[in-house]
Amino acid sequence: MADSLVVLAVMAGITFASRLLPFLLFSRNHPPRWVATVETVLPPLVLWLLVFYSLSSIAWLTAPYGIPALAGVGIVVLVHRWKHSALLSILSGTAVYMVLTRLLA
Repeated sequence: MADSLVVLAVMAGITFASRLLPFLLFSRNHPPRWVATVETVLPPLVLWLLVFYSLSSIAWLTAPYGIPALAGVGIVVLVHRWKHSALLSILSGTAVYMVLTRLLA
């Protein structure tokens, strides 16, 4: 029980320090230029990384030849361009992928 409390206290301290550290390092009104660059570049980069990683495990030479995954990605892009809603585009792309996976399998 005492070990659990020590672990919990260390985790709470680390969490608090990670939340406090940016305010101490960047106490000025504007963060450095590299932080602004990272916060604008990193989210799209992570999303592209997830897309490429999810498409890398597809067997392109066997049926259904990646059609459900490519259709799902295409629907996500089209719906997001149309409605500008991340939730709607992800849900519609997932639905298309799941339906095509069941129909083409």
